[in-house]
Amino acid sequence: MAKNYYASFFLFFTVLISIMPKSYQQSTDQYSDEHQILLGLERYWGSSPVLGRWNSTSSDYCSWGGVTCMNGMVTAISLANQNFSKSIPTSLCLLKNLNYLDLSYNNFSTSFPTILYNCSKLMYLDLSNNVFAGHLPADINSLSASLSTNHITGRIPTSIGWFPRLKSLQLDANQFDGSNPSKGISNLTNLEVLTLAENPFRPAPVPVEFGKLTRLTYLWLSGMNMTGEIPESLSSLTELTLLSMSNNKLNGTILTWIWQHKKLQYFVTALNLMELDVSSNKLTGAIPDDFGKLVNLTMLFLYKNQLHGSIPPSIGLLPNLIDIRLFDNLLSGSLLPELGKHSALGNIEVPNNNLSGELPDYLCSNRKLYDIVVFNNRFSGKLPKSLDGCYLLENLMLYNNIFTGEFPKSLWSVVTNRLSVVMIQNNNFSGTFPTHLPWNFTRLDIRNNRFSGPIPTLAGKMKVFQAANNLLSGEIPWDLTGTSQVVELDLSRNQITGSIPMTIGVLKLNTLNLSGNKISGNIPAAFGFMSVLTILDLSSNALSGEIPKEINKLRLNFLNLSMNHLSGEIPTSLQNGAYEESFFFNPGLCVSPNNSIRNLPICRVRSNIGDDTSRRLITLFSAVASIMVAGLALTKFHALHFTDYDVLSGLSEQNCVGSGRSGKVYRICAVDGADGNRILAVKKIWNGQNLAENLEKDFLAEVRILGEIRHTNIVKLLCCISSSEAKLLVYEYMENGSLDQWLHQRDRIVAPAPLDWLKRLQIAIDLARGLCYMHHDCSPAIVHRDVKSANILLDAEFRAKIADFGLARILVKAGDLKSVSAIGGTFGYMPPEYGYQRKGNEKVDVYSFGVVLLELTTGRVANGGGAEYCLAEWAWRQYQEYGLSIDLLDEDIRDPAYIEDAFTVFTLGVICTGGQPSLRPSMKDVLYALLRFEHKYRERGQQDTVSEETSLLES
Repeated sequence: MAKNYYASFFLFFTVLISIMPKSYQQSTDQYSDEHQILLGLERYWGSSPVLGRWNSTSSDYCSWGGVTCMNGMVTAISLANQNFSKSIPTSLCLLKNLNYLDLSYNNFSTSFPTILYNCSKLMYLDLSNNVFAGHLPADINSLSASLSTNHITGRIPTSIGWFPRLKSLQLDANQFDGSNPSKGISNLTNLEVLTLAENPFRPAPVPVEFGKLTRLTYLWLSGMNMTGEIPESLSSLTELTLLSMSNNKLNGTILTWIWQHKKLQYFVTALNLMELDVSSNKLTGAIPDDFGKLVNLTMLFLYKNQLHGSIPPSIGLLPNLIDIRLFDNLLSGSLLPELGKHSALGNIEVPNNNLSGELPDYLCSNRKLYDIVVFNNRFSGKLPKSLDGCYLLENLMLYNNIFTGEFPKSLWSVVTNRLSVVMIQNNNFSGTFPTHLPWNFTRLDIRNNRFSGPIPTLAGKMKVFQAANNLLSGEIPWDLTGTSQVVELDLSRNQITGSIPMTIGVLKLNTLNLSGNKISGNIPAAFGFMSVLTILDLSSNALSGEIPKEINKLRLNFLNLSMNHLSGEIPTSLQNGAYEESFFFNPGLCVSPNNSIRNLPICRVRSNIGDDTSRRLITLFSAVASIMVAGLALTKFHALHFTDYDVLSGLSEQNCVGSGRSGKVYRICAVDGADGNRILAVKKIWNGQNLAENLEKDFLAEVRILGEIRHTNIVKLLCCISSSEAKLLVYEYMENGSLDQWLHQRDRIVAPAPLDWLKRLQIAIDLARGLCYMHHDCSPAIVHRDVKSANILLDAEFRAKIADFGLARILVKAGDLKSVSAIGGTFGYMPPEYGYQRKGNEKVDVYSFGVVLLELTTGRVANGGGAEYCLAEWAWRQYQEYGLSIDLLDEDIRDPAYIEDAFTVFTLGVICTGGQPSLRPSMKDVLYALLRFEHKYRERGQQDTVSEETSLLES
């Protein structure tokens, strides 16, 4: 017995050993085959975000992205969003164990890929969001398929019902145009998800057969041309969590079968349903109070029907309600008194009804509310206190009601950084605004209320600001241009005074209405830069002076300048019948002969002789002489630890780093007891041989004044060493030289990279701060008169400081006309008034600053072509002829993220270089206009590059 046992065991063991190598070899071959199949897919479809990481040298393909294995065999492939366009290859089905395939969100454009029938074990297929076209094959009966969002046409074949184990069928958003496939689909008794929405089926009633699909949890039948009432047969769908039949032609009342508790299963339905959408139909009757039994309901969409009566209070008690939309019905009565108290309510939309009373006190008590949309009702009273601190609120639309009281100040707070749309027009709100509106605001409409106080600075994302017919007062702020994105601005019928700021020209408005105020002064020439402006209303104000000819460039669809004090000839482009009613009640206005405007006087003929001459620029001359320094006197403006000898010993030719019309500049190293070795910049100024004795005193007096200036954006003058023959000015040394070198002489300096946009913008802001200090904070004001890129020095961090200021005013006292011309400025930076007057106010510096802005944005030199070329005139002509073109900008700053900002700074430069000094903005105005970028970039997290300072006149 034992012998036979061992013999049998030995025979079994021998057979087992004999077959093991063969089985092992087959398994190894299959692994190798699947590896090669996957590599073949990578070669066929090409590189993609996932396939690009497949490693041909690694045999562990089960760890590759998008691949899932079981027992070493590929069972699932997920390659969504790979931009595939080639057809699905037959080799895919050589993966014998593949049961899951997701190729959604690609660019397949063939007919349905029948080759997938060869994938014998495939149970789940997602081909949604592609461009598959044509008809579905009649034998598609063995796949759990998602084909939503394609271009499939024709009928859904009845063979779809031949596979009763199917659990998910998603055919929404195609072009099926036959009758809805109720007979085939109704056999899929295991179906849990069914989506047929957004297909142009022929009009037909809701399929009663769908009542057989008792395991459905998700039923989406929107936009299918369904008609009639919702059938009673659907009462058997007790597992539904989502039911959507929106955008059909259904009539009758709302789903009364849900609450007909003939059987327990109906109550189960009430417990399960989470999302109900029967919007955009023709449903009538009242909203049943039994909605309060849907305790799991999170979303209730009944909008765009013909429902009437009041909203059942039980809906306000639902513990999970997040989103309720009942707009465009005939509902009346008050809003649910406890709405928002029992659930984390996020959205409420009830506009276009007949609702009244106050908004519920608890509306935002859970601090989750993000939308309140209740316009076109008869709500009244004050806003609920729960809105104070409702910081997630994004949209607030309360217009056309009867609300009263002060608007919650917390909603204007910068902390409320999500609020973007506020439309509260046509109520009776009162209150004031903060100085600056929140950055995220895109639309603010407060028309026809009782808001008062000054106009706020607009936010960086603001598109529309409408504030007509309120009690706003004061002047239009210069930093109203704190946003460059406003396209519509309406401040009409308020109590606004003052003049229109010049900086309004940098806005890209298409609509501007300032009518019905008390605005005075001239119409700024900067309107000529508002190239997209189509509607302009400045009527019923106290504007005076001429209409600027720059308005000729605008293409206005509507213009109203009536009821002002304007005078002079109307610009030629406006002298046509289209604007015939635009100039009433301006007695000083006139037109040229043979125009098409009636009832206006003809202008007197006046000579234009001398106009060209008045704009000629003076020629600059310079004369230098080399002399020895003797009879020295040292004047200190700061505590110093080096001596005049330290300075003089460094005045050797090998230390000379530059020369100009008034002398040379030296870079010397002096021993400073406090700081060790200190690098200094020494400017040696040569005087003429016949200087008057009074010049010495004047020179020292002026230098002492300049030595007292303390500002971070003005080069620090450390001391002055003077003699009868020469003057030495000793400054702090600026490591990165001049702006001129970085913009125009990069081949002469060691510059690893050109100045990027953020550095250029910071330089402009630094320069504006320095000039603003000189013009507005010094008494008497200091006018530089030679602002140019060569006189803007950059420290190690590329922060800009003004140098060589005041020198022209000092030396001009010699009385030498050549010196007057030579030191009055630099060609290309001098304003046109230098051609007909010697004295200029601070607007001289504004013009020169504008030229620097043009240099920063275009990269062009101010005077590269001598008398034949002037950058300011070139920029003006380019803007007039071609508008804001990318070709205007320096190639080094054409980053798409900053192009619009560069265009705005270019436009500001053109405004600053306007021909009439009185129409140029002040440096304070210019600084306001530039500082908006600081806040904008700080919001982007770029404060390391752009200054964090927010004070307009810091230090």
